[in-house]
Amino acid sequence: MDQIRDYVETALQESGSHGFDHILRVTHLCEAIGRVEGADMRVLIPAALFHDIARPLEDERGIPHEEEGARIAEGYLNAVHYDADRIPGIAHAIRTHRYRSTATPETLEAQILSDADKLDAIGAVGLARTFLRAGEHGGGIQDAVDHIGEKLLKLKSLMYTDGARHIAEERHAFLTRFVENLEGEMHSGGRSR
Repeated sequence: MDQIRDYVETALQESGSHGFDHILRVTHLCEAIGRVEGADMRVLIPAALFHDIARPLEDERGIPHEEEGARIAEGYLNAVHYDADRIPGIAHAIRTHRYRSTATPETLEAQILSDADKLDAIGAVGLARTFLRAGEHGGGIQDAVDHIGEKLLKLKSLMYTDGARHIAEERHAFLTRFVENLEGEMHSGGRSR
């Protein structure tokens, strides 16, 4: 796994809302949820490490990162003679992890990766990533607030696994409190009570 991690880290040199730190958080969530759910870690962890490897290509060329990421993972894993029986499951998890994907995660490992990726979008880290993302795209506070309403507040109900649902409850509660406070401050006009 160290070899895979090093490869992905080299490919994702730039930081940002989908940088290598995001990959590591999603991988740690996958490890925690995967242990509880009884997942095949030799499928789940490589999928987590590779899941956003093609994000820069999507931003540059408009290539869907989940499709290109699965292709990159398959090529790399075949080249290093990874267990050939597990590569299709890894590719499936990568192809189906995305919130906007129309493909459904059919395996436990794919469901856990999808859950972990969504979990990193809610809670304190998710909020930080949302504002970072707004800045990356030239937006401001209102753009981040819109993204929270359009996507983040919906994620709690989209979890596949019990372990992820438990984590999502806590993170969603934090997210909801933050939004209420932010909207209160934005609409108060800076007046003190």
